[in-house]
Amino acid sequence: MTPRLPLTALVQAKVAHHLRPAAVAVDATVGNGHDTLFLAQAVGPHGQIYGVDLQPPALQQTRRRLEAAGAAAQVCLIAGSHADLAQQIPPHLHGQVAVVMFNLGYLPGGDHQIVTRQESTLPALTAAAHLLAPGGLLSVVVYPGHPGGAEEAAAVAEWMGERPPAQWQISRYSPAPGRRPPPCWWWAERRP
Repeated sequence: MTPRLPLTALVQAKVAHHLRPAAVAVDATVGNGHDTLFLAQAVGPHGQIYGVDLQPPALQQTRRRLEAAGAAAQVCLIAGSHADLAQQIPPHLHGQVAVVMFNLGYLPGGDHQIVTRQESTLPALTAAAHLLAPGGLLSVVVYPGHPGGAEEAAAVAEWMGERPPAQWQISRYSPAPGRRPPPCWWWAERRP
């Protein structure tokens, strides 16, 4: 029997196909910085990563993780809500971003009362769609196990379903049950 890869490994494998050295990418929900570091290493020292998070402890942990790996120079960490993504990324990069990643839910090891919500996530997804270059990838992992998480998951599914097929290729993956409720991964590839 072939062992299953963790969801994070599947996501990063897919995202890696859309990254080249010197690319620009966004981690819209930094959390503990695992994806931020992955993105920074994938684009190399000439790339640029923008990482956004509302919680100072998340940004501090991420900064430490990046510095320990020697990857802090190409990362700009931004304290704020992902809802303001369009204003947080420099205008000259709009339409030039290779990848935007989201992990929705709460900060692992942090305050579980601070969670993503559809009211901020939907504008963030729309902003992310405008940031992407042709051929770019929007990756959204939804962890619905928090208050309001099921509603957020349904809103993300609806948002994805509204993308015009002529402009977007939409895919969805949910791992086998075992975790209640299970996470769901959506990815949207902007057609060239």
